[in-house]
Amino acid sequence: MVLINLLIPLLLNTASTMISGCPNCGDLQVPYPLSTSDYCGDPRYRVYCNNGSLEFLSAKGIYYKILRIDPFASKLVIMPPQILKDTCYSSDLAESGFLLDENLPFNISTNNVVMLFNCSDNILLSPLNCSSNSICRDFEKKVEEGSGCAGTLCCSFLKDSAMTSHRIRLRLGGCTAYTSLVDYNPHDSVSSWTYGIELQWMPPY
Repeated sequence: MVLINLLIPLLLNTASTMISGCPNCGDLQVPYPLSTSDYCGDPRYRVYCNNGSLEFLSAKGIYYKILRIDPFASKLVIMPPQILKDTCYSSDLAESGFLLDENLPFNISTNNVVMLFNCSDNILLSPLNCSSNSICRDFEKKVEEGSGCAGTLCCSFLKDSAMTSHRIRLRLGGCTAYTSLVDYNPHDSVSSWTYGIELQWMPPY
């Protein structure tokens, strides 16, 4: 009986820790179920605190900086990869772009407008907007990072349920660079665009 009385507070304390949020990472709070260690949050929702920067690890082993988290909507936004200077290659081209582990409770939300650059003509067979009025043309012309992609075939699309919700694909012979906007409004100026890849998570069991 004494042993049971000693164990109950320990178990309750452990359970309380597991369902609580983790310590802040830099300026970002880490709400439950996100977890930065085995001792807080839910380990299936692992994110990483590296030198005060909260990061998300893709299935290809690349860390993407987390820009913001909305625990009430079960969403977080990560920074898109850099398009390398004077090229039209994204920094994650060697890993075929962004890929989520389908066994984890995350997916790419439908609130992203993705722009693809330096694409082959095969992409014209797709339902993407590759026309002269696609917003990717504005990115090439008005954003310094996009200048290396000027003159290439580019397309844009809303990430929806008809497309895979676990990857943004790049490859040589396909498209070699991309970026993404969150909460895009056609009436917004280029200077007010919000860059990011919004991910959402399934609620814990």
